[in-house]
Amino acid sequence: MPNPKRPSSEKRKLLAELRILHVVLAVLLGLFLAAGAIIWQIHKDEVRRIEMREEAMRPPTGSIGGPFTLTNQDGKTIHDTDFRGKYLLVYFGYTYCPDLCPTGLEGIAHVLDQLGDDAKKVQPIFITIDPARDTPAKLKEYVASFHPDIVGLTGTPEQIANVAKAYQVYYAKGENVEDGEYIMDHSTLIYVMDPSGKFVITFPDDADPAGMVQALRALWTKQKPVPGSPKTQEN
Repeated sequence: MPNPKRPSSEKRKLLAELRILHVVLAVLLGLFLAAGAIIWQIHKDEVRRIEMREEAMRPPTGSIGGPFTLTNQDGKTIHDTDFRGKYLLVYFGYTYCPDLCPTGLEGIAHVLDQLGDDAKKVQPIFITIDPARDTPAKLKEYVASFHPDIVGLTGTPEQIANVAKAYQVYYAKGENVEDGEYIMDHSTLIYVMDPSGKFVITFPDDADPAGMVQALRALWTKQKPVPGSPKTQEN
């Protein structure tokens, strides 16, 4: 006599099909959740970029700038007073930056090219906010890829924190990406300091180079000469 507890071949086939269906549904659900996570991460990254852009466009308040002691791309100790007599274009970033920093540095390079001989009145400075990875050698290679006149500065985490605070620069370690690397969140203003080391104006990192050149030359016609500074000529 047949065993009443044993499922028939049709039932066994149906159970097998149900198991397959459950596996397929589980896979589809996993793919759906993964896609949702990716979309959420993309949205989160875009929100962060917008917030950073708004931060970069927000004009600083209070005192900007101040004394600093850092290390340049040749391993030499540099003080803020070493740049007296020139207008400074001070930009904070890091060499592993995927997009914002290259935009700012390319803009600065175009400014120097468009200034021609007047570029001697300007000293562009790139200060890293990622001293753990941005060694002098790394900075030297990086800034040279944009323009030979750009000075790269790094230092200890404490030194970087102090100079960033003096310039009201926001920065923080961001999320990890592939191979254990990470990104840095940071504001992206370009600070203009006069030949005496006083703050003058800021430019957004994506400012039109021609407009920056015009603004700089307008400053030179108004600024009183500082001992040791290049002479300012009327346009």
